[in-house]
Amino acid sequence: MSKASFIKELSLPVIAAPMFLISGPQLVIECCKNGIIGTFPALNQRTSEGFEEWLIEIKTVLFAFEKETGKKASPFGVNIIVHHSNPRVEADLALCVKHKVPLIITSLGAVSELVETVHNYGGLVFHDVIKKRHAEKAAEAGVDGLILVAAGAGGHAGTINPMPLVSEIKKFFKKTILLAGCISTGRDIASAMQMGADLAYMGTRFINTKESKAPKAYRDMIIDCGANDIVYTAAVSGVSANFLAPSLNAIGITEDMLARKEKVDFKEELTANKDEAKAWATIWSAGQGVATISNSPSVMDLVSDLKMEFKAAIIEQYKLLENYK
Repeated sequence: MSKASFIKELSLPVIAAPMFLISGPQLVIECCKNGIIGTFPALNQRTSEGFEEWLIEIKTVLFAFEKETGKKASPFGVNIIVHHSNPRVEADLALCVKHKVPLIITSLGAVSELVETVHNYGGLVFHDVIKKRHAEKAAEAGVDGLILVAAGAGGHAGTINPMPLVSEIKKFFKKTILLAGCISTGRDIASAMQMGADLAYMGTRFINTKESKAPKAYRDMIIDCGANDIVYTAAVSGVSANFLAPSLNAIGITEDMLARKEKVDFKEELTANKDEAKAWATIWSAGQGVATISNSPSVMDLVSDLKMEFKAAIIEQYKLLENYK
């Protein structure tokens, strides 16, 4: 299996990344209706039973869409955290097998047995990586694609510039390459393709859509913030990730806390908000791509704008060839 065959059927080479507490059926469905890949984390539903309800809803609505319009919807995907701390791995994977989820995105562990299980029903497995060593292990496990999470990405981002990261991994991985990190516009998507990626992996830009589950205050903060307002810290989850500084400041996280490499014990240390659950609900992640986000359109309008920007960027680059004969 080489490059993912569905790529040429997309209206734009984009996957809307699975975002914790943000991605739900509505966002996934609208992405797939508009020709890009929609995804969501299995853990966004608090139980496996609820997770299956979402799978059924997505499949049912997309089937009806195809029947009514005669158009083919894009595939959808599910993110599974493959880690010993996730007690639902086996149950959620079994449901993905049952419903033949087209794309599985794995994080925090590339397991060959999982890859084989998904391949047995015809699905694909893409895996998150932030460095070469992780990519090599995932390649050995037989994954179909690698998601290169470069510096500046939202969530658990890496620290490597996308140019050397793509170049280094393409030397040994010949399947599908996805690039994540600060991709917010159609021009950014074109740049990712120029660097050698097959697909752009976009998270932060889709937080600010009408169909996301993000509260208005979260979307407004993204619009108001710039690249310098993104803080990279391990203090929230124990793993380094990017967060919106105003959301950290609002609940009393200090610079001393942010410098730590272990998870902050919210119950003991936060004076502004001692309820950890509430803290998690108001600590908001985003990437440096916030610098170019100024609105919260529908997915349909966003994809339309991205297409125009993408095509314009490609045409502009093509015209540059005239100067370098």
